Amino acid sequence: MKVIVTGGCGFIGSHMVDRLVAEGMEVIIIDNLSSGSVRNIEQHRNNAKVHFVHADISNYHSIESHFKNVDWVFHLAALADIVPSIERPMEYYNSNANGTMNVLESARAHNVKKIVYAASSSCYGIPDNYPTNESAEIRPQYPYALTKYLGEELCMHWHQVYKMNISSMRFFNVYGIRARTSGTYGAVFGVFLAQKLAGKSFTVVGDGKQTRDFTYVTDVVNACYMAAKNEKSSGEIMNVGSGNTYSINKLVELIGGKITYIPKRPGEPDCTFADTKKIESILGWKPKVSFEEGVKIMLDNIDYWREAPVWEPDSIADATKDWFKYLSK
Repeated sequence: MKVIVTGGCGFIGSHMVDRLVAEGMEVIIIDNLSSGSVRNIEQHRNNAKVHFVHADISNYHSIESHFKNVDWVFHLAALADIVPSIERPMEYYNSNANGTMNVLESARAHNVKKIVYAASSSCYGIPDNYPTNESAEIRPQYPYALTKYLGEELCMHWHQVYKMNISSMRFFNVYGIRARTSGTYGAVFGVFLAQKLAGKSFTVVGDGKQTRDFTYVTDVVNACYMAAKNEKSSGEIMNVGSGNTYSINKLVELIGGKITYIPKRPGEPDCTFADTKKIESILGWKPKVSFEEGVKIMLDNIDYWREAPVWEPDSIADATKDWFKYLSK
């Protein structure tokens, strides 16, 4: 089979490539390297069945021809993170909404058999119920969440109108090896591991009692692969979570180190916790990597974060000032 992974040089995308290569497939990676890195696919450098295309999904004409004779598309390319989306909303709309439109139309032009869209649980905002199921009200709190949801809406509309075989997977707090180490203040694992390497205190937001549904990256990749294979997933939106929720204080305990508390931020839920009954029913999928196992894997590979920025309370306050400016009630 011939498969496209958009964003295949990124964190989740590169793990998706690993899985598809292991399954013996020919893989085309489309990535503009705005946040991904070719070092994430270095292990496939000499594999004649892996092709890297340096292109931006927001430019239809730069990607369309690569969809010829492709069987599946895993659409993972997107601009991520909260703060930059508040600062540069047009870029996020262009990448996450228009870019998804371009992927859909490229796939439609070449009769691609299956598309799996990487959606975000951030669409739920601050939900009323936990665990949160797929019918919960959509309440995006910032442009990243909104634009990822708009991408999902496009996917479901193209399924409805053009009868395309598309599944949307709402990821919850994905972590693992190759999580981004760019200069943007973002995911807690990258922040904490860089701080641990530098001998700094962990900057814990609020009281650290807030919980997150930390889901290991290979479990997320397995969910996407199973969705691609299963005809019953067509037109479905499914949560992908760990089956539990874990406090930031628990994460600090597992990593080991001192804490510096910083102010709680507006628009962040006290809990994220996926109801995964739907994906379990449709695909028979269940997560395999426990939180403790996942954290151990991260610590065993901590050198990956040696060049990551080391955040301190003052630099975090400066980086997140627009967050407080625009999202405070």
